[in-house]
Amino acid sequence: MTDYAEEQRNELEAIESIYPDSFTVLSDEPTGFTITVASDAAEDGENVEATLKFTYVERYPDEPPLWEIYAQENLEDGDVSEVLTLLQQQAEENLGMVMIFTLVTAVQEKLNEIVDLKKNRQEEEKRQKELEAEEAEKVLFQGTVVTIENFLAWKAVFELDMMELRRKRQKEEEQAGKPKLTGKQLFETDHNLDTSDIQFLEDAGNNVEVDESLFQDIEDLDLDEDDPDFDPLGMDSDED
Repeated sequence: MTDYAEEQRNELEAIESIYPDSFTVLSDEPTGFTITVASDAAEDGENVEATLKFTYVERYPDEPPLWEIYAQENLEDGDVSEVLTLLQQQAEENLGMVMIFTLVTAVQEKLNEIVDLKKNRQEEEKRQKELEAEEAEKVLFQGTVVTIENFLAWKAVFELDMMELRRKRQKEEEQAGKPKLTGKQLFETDHNLDTSDIQFLEDAGNNVEVDESLFQDIEDLDLDEDDPDFDPLGMDSDED
């Protein structure tokens, strides 16, 4: 006949010697205790941790102990579910034998696996961001490939912008008191600036006022009439 109490006492002493810093007895009847299990530290120093609580049942190890995750750090909900499923599988495979060390070892390996998966996922996300940044840089450098579709779309927007600009200009001119011009008149005005300039010069020439006070009386000028080149009326230049 199996002495369950004796087997449980012997295993408890062994577990305490194996995990002296993470083993804590919570109750004697029934015997309940916790063992804290941590993964190996990741490169960034972050690890995952689980405190497992076990409670012996009367017929342990022929019946599996009770267990739960008493506390945890950095475990996601999915990770917790996987750890509990793993404990169930290991307990079923080891019925009839003391199994606490086996269960704890399996959980520790699982935590290491979780850390590795997190590391791989982070590296993949980093690579993906780098690829997206490279693609964005290529698009920025190469520009957008012109197709019939995007050209027509651009042309439609451009024409709307130009139409709005002309309306705004016409409105400003109306507000300034200028007569409203037709599109043809605006075109002709823009293309006859040279004619307008000539007309301006002609109008200016016809309305020039001369200040005679700026000129001396010819009789007041000290001129040498004996000079052979003296020609006050400019006759010589006319003959040339």
